[in-house]
Amino acid sequence: MTDQAVAAAGSRQFFGRQRELKALRADIERTGLDTLTGRKAPRARVLLIAGKPGSGRTSLAEELTASLADRYPGGVFRARLTEPGGDPVPTARAAQELLAALGVAEPPGAGEEELTELVRGALAGRRALLLLDDAVDAEQADPLIPDDPDCLVVAVSRGPLTGIPDVRPCTVGGLDPKSAIELLTTFTGTVKVTVDPQAAETLVEECGGLPAAVVLAGGWLAGRPKASVADLAKRLRARAGDPLTRAFLLAHEALPQPAARILRFLSLAPLGRADAHTASALAGCSVSAAATTLADFVRLGLVREAGEGQYELPGHLVPLLRAGLEEHDRPAEVQLARARMLERTVRLLQSCRAVTEPEGSPARRRLSGLPRALRFPTTATGAEWLRSRQPFLLASARLAVADGELDTLARRLIASLVRALAAHRGAEAAAPELYGLHRLVLDVAERRGLHRERAAALLNLGDLDARTGRTGEALLRYRAALDAGRAANDPYAVGRAMESVGGTYQELGDWHRAGDWYGRALAQRLARDERADQARLYARLGAVQTYAGRYGEALRNWRAAAAGYRRLGDLPGHARALSEAARVQEYAGRPEESLRTCEEAVEWARRAQDTRLQAALQLRLADTLDRLGDPAAARLHRAAAERLLETESSAYEIRSGSAED
Repeated sequence: MTDQAVAAAGSRQFFGRQRELKALRADIERTGLDTLTGRKAPRARVLLIAGKPGSGRTSLAEELTASLADRYPGGVFRARLTEPGGDPVPTARAAQELLAALGVAEPPGAGEEELTELVRGALAGRRALLLLDDAVDAEQADPLIPDDPDCLVVAVSRGPLTGIPDVRPCTVGGLDPKSAIELLTTFTGTVKVTVDPQAAETLVEECGGLPAAVVLAGGWLAGRPKASVADLAKRLRARAGDPLTRAFLLAHEALPQPAARILRFLSLAPLGRADAHTASALAGCSVSAAATTLADFVRLGLVREAGEGQYELPGHLVPLLRAGLEEHDRPAEVQLARARMLERTVRLLQSCRAVTEPEGSPARRRLSGLPRALRFPTTATGAEWLRSRQPFLLASARLAVADGELDTLARRLIASLVRALAAHRGAEAAAPELYGLHRLVLDVAERRGLHRERAAALLNLGDLDARTGRTGEALLRYRAALDAGRAANDPYAVGRAMESVGGTYQELGDWHRAGDWYGRALAQRLARDERADQARLYARLGAVQTYAGRYGEALRNWRAAAAGYRRLGDLPGHARALSEAARVQEYAGRPEESLRTCEEAVEWARRAQDTRLQAALQLRLADTLDRLGDPAAARLHRAAAERLLETESSAYEIRSGSAED
């Protein structure tokens, strides 16, 4: 992501640009006026740093941001708006990354407008600094700008962001010769430059002063202790093309063939990021060899360390490396490298999920059979790996689906990622990521005509839509899932879809349609003798008929549900169904029958040893007795309920104390 490279030791250093820094700081204090009202603009000031990739524009933005951080106690937040290969990042995805950094939960399946509104809302009143790196245009960046004049936005772009008012670009080109030579010496040391200062000036001039080209030249010299600065300047002068391309081609040609191949294949890594496992899979070499090569690339200025065992390709090198793939590597080899990378990722995800399983389980036994490099020793290490690699993993899934030729691997990858996220974070916490993954499954299923997978994806998406209040969208998903389930001849998907359609109509208060769809689902379950589903559907029918005031039908269904739960041995379910039957009898004006049914429900709750349910039923029984004019008996049942709840609370305290001991 950063254009200006890192020194040989991997630490961040900054050279020159003092004039630009001074101008940018001065621009912060400049009074900005709304062009229509003549008053101070109600939005954050935007500072724009414009320049070509490789000019050090991002490093300048980072240096400015670091120097201003203490003036913005609300925090510094970053979003990259262009992929390393040059594709724009959708504004919605950038907003998701910012929300995660801000600690704001995003609704699963939220659209761009909702997400960007959440970002602006979270930044309002925070006095925060926002760095938007490599913005493509104003339309991409504008929705993320906070509606708060106390915030500051530092944007990086190739050119002006026409459409955002009151922005004066600070355009950067090459470094001044002195600063460029200082950058060069971080790779070469001072001796080579001191013995021939004129050659050093010529070299940085051949590099156009571009930090990225100077870094590549420095890396070339660092890998050749006997080579002179003058020799490199001569080599650069003899080549055609822009300074960055010339410096890159020299650096690439100087690498041993296996290392050059690894470097080219790194351009296939999602987000331009790779760890030793990714590099190993792409190149088909050992993990240790890949780790050594990545460390060498850092020393040569070809990649930079990104923390947590990950390395990042500078964005300006990715197009050059991809052009190198087309020139040097056969398409079949490139596709095989992608497949190896995805397969390795699948195995790591499977290992990451398996470590959450109990000792001795089949998953843990399979885990012990994997190579040591693919195993996670503890649940905590697996969770940390998943957290640190999540952007890479989600990008891997998107790229695998977009490829179109690796759909089997894409489906396996998505399934493994869904299971790992659910195992470590829980389905509720991971819902935003799961929503995106289910949409990817839907894309593959529709492309390949996989009706069963299409039905499953639609059902999952419908559930997430329903959970976040998008009831209309959920209904459309469930109806489409029903069609897909029928096309796949999948009884489970068909039954699940019909029940979900019924649940959606129940949520909308359309009791008639809800009852109709529940009835269709029940008929299917009866035909297949699926007893647990039958009991649940009898209960759901009883509920909607109760809401609709059809008490006779409701009572029959609650009784059927109670009988079904009893046959299954589900005593709490039996007690709850009887309790609902008692409620219907009371609504129907049959209080004595309601009392007897409620007493029966209390007895079944007692047999089930469900203290909380028993207490709740005792309270309902007390209310019924009050209505029947027996307050003394009602008080007895309320007292019994209070004793049950006190017992439950004491037992919890005892258990908690034992755990602490």
